Amino acid sequence: MNMNIEKLDRDYPNKPYLIAGPCSAETEEQVMTTAKALASQKIELFRAGIWKPRTRPNSFEGVGIPGLTWLQSVKQETGLKVTTEVANNKHVDLALKHNIDVLWIGARTTVNPFSVQEIANSLVGVNIPVLIKNPINPDLKLWMGAIERIYKAGITKIGLIHRGFSVYGKSPFRNIPRWQIPIELKKEFPEIMLLCDNSHICGRTDTLQEVAQKALDLNFDGLMTEIHPDPDNAWSDAAQQITPKQYDTLQNNLVLRKEGNAKIQDGLTSLRGQIDLLDDEILNILGRRMGVAEEIGLYKKKEGISILQAKRWAEILERSLIKGKTNNLSEHFINALLKAIHDESIDHQNQIMNK
Repeated sequence: MNMNIEKLDRDYPNKPYLIAGPCSAETEEQVMTTAKALASQKIELFRAGIWKPRTRPNSFEGVGIPGLTWLQSVKQETGLKVTTEVANNKHVDLALKHNIDVLWIGARTTVNPFSVQEIANSLVGVNIPVLIKNPINPDLKLWMGAIERIYKAGITKIGLIHRGFSVYGKSPFRNIPRWQIPIELKKEFPEIMLLCDNSHICGRTDTLQEVAQKALDLNFDGLMTEIHPDPDNAWSDAAQQITPKQYDTLQNNLVLRKEGNAKIQDGLTSLRGQIDLLDDEILNILGRRMGVAEEIGLYKKKEGISILQAKRWAEILERSLIKGKTNNLSEHFINALLKAIHDESIDHQNQIMNK
């Protein structure tokens, strides 16, 4: 499908495209205090969630319509453009009536083509930019499908927000980045604006700077970050929000890389970047595997079982050789890799057994 996608308008073209504001609009005072503190920091859009789709009921699910009037006040008093999340046609209609400048579609909505189509139908004949977050699961086609549905509605100013992907089990991230997925999507839509929601990827504040820098190093166009005047008492996502002052520090510490010429960007630099991302993911997975090995060591210690289980090792090796062959990996490589992993697992279990 041929598309003529336009980038969003910019007030500050010489810096990353910055979207900032509270996870949720809680009170008019909280919204205005945050907006006034951010107005001097040269952000492109002030964000605030009006409707909050929560994972479980009985959580704060947004203030609704009153929050839209607060965003109108932000525009009038600070001159900032404003954006909020929409999840259905009713949200779209209300946002348009309150002169919201940019809409975004959240991860829980992108995952459902019916919901995206409902929003698209509401946007026919409307001229407003739309940002689309990745679906909660790592499905590239779902993300692409959302772009196509919104574009077919006549929306040409479309951007993407990478907020990471849900994962079961322990992880250093709230949502695992899987950077190769947005990079792959950027190949399909090279003109589209790509932003990183470092708040939702991290889920905590101590890694926000690192993830923001990683995104810019990978040639992302900008960032979406959650800001709150009093994060400890935020009504939602308190652990990942920072103060306006901390956000100013984060911005000032970002290093902007030169884009370089087209050949470099399209050649080895891009490919090596993908290798680095995949290596990071492999190492993270191996770290989690060793954590499971340590749990096995604790169980063996409790039950008085020996560390080395020859039959189990033979089963792992046989299964991995078959799997490796289907992935075009040589038997020599699989043997060497599995032996190294097995030896490391034995070392971890040995430490547990002999504590």
